[in-house]
Amino acid sequence: MKIAVMGAGAVGCYYGAKLAQHGYDVVLIGRPQHVRAINKNGLHFESGGTSTMIALAASIDPAAVAGADIVLFCVKSTDTASAGAAIAPHLGAHTVVMSLQNGVDNAERLGAIIGRSVVPTVVYVGAGMAGDGHVAHFGRGDLVIGPNDASDMIAQTLRPAGIPVEISKNAQGALWAKMILNCAYNALSAVSRLPYGDLAKGEGVMVVIENVVAECLGVAGALGIIVPGDVREAVAGIIKTMPAQYSSTAQDLMRGKPSEIDYLNGYIVRKGGEMGVATPANQVLYTMVKLLEMQPEQTVQG
Repeated sequence: MKIAVMGAGAVGCYYGAKLAQHGYDVVLIGRPQHVRAINKNGLHFESGGTSTMIALAASIDPAAVAGADIVLFCVKSTDTASAGAAIAPHLGAHTVVMSLQNGVDNAERLGAIIGRSVVPTVVYVGAGMAGDGHVAHFGRGDLVIGPNDASDMIAQTLRPAGIPVEISKNAQGALWAKMILNCAYNALSAVSRLPYGDLAKGEGVMVVIENVVAECLGVAGALGIIVPGDVREAVAGIIKTMPAQYSSTAQDLMRGKPSEIDYLNGYIVRKGGEMGVATPANQVLYTMVKLLEMQPEQTVQG
């Protein structure tokens, strides 16, 4: 079994590490500084109080997906189009492509680019890059995928590697549930530069989060999306399960990089406008992050 990870950031490196530890042939495709470090020393993987160096292949060339049975597509939503076009010529006829990305429309956008169905995948993992070729895992690691011809194969491949996989008939609703979590915390963590546990202690923060969640559910309802589970309970639970985790938006801004906010709170604002649903709380958070993106140097130094 060969597995290629397109986008060797925190999420890609975490799942690549788990799969390589299980013995699969894994190649990580990522930025030059990470690739150099991994090819020189292996992937430095921290999880559960242990620190391990894992030997696996790494490349900066999207053509490295050639021959892969499964491609874990883990790039930022902003890079879906360019990365999809880069790997498309190198995909095998039977290669299964999974979109492990934030937002709710990446699988559809990617599928249109590569000319095949893409498995929408909801990711629940706390991880961050602690240095070049160094990933730190903070919590969870489970995936939710939609039902299709490859679902059973994916589950049978990933579960033995210690990656819980749930096959859901409502994958779109599950993607929305995850996006609502991101809308609730990502921008606030980025603006405050605080992890979730500390963030939640701020005066008025939980009121803002409740307003954001209510707006998101209003937009979902207007679009006919059934969001599974108790979203408010799940939002509250993040504080307990990932208290030390910084949002991906915060991590991006602290590195002076553009974030995925257009595909999170920004998506809610756009869809709310289309459906006639007011989204003032999401609008404020979206605008604040966009302002910070205009000042990356100040964000890094903050």
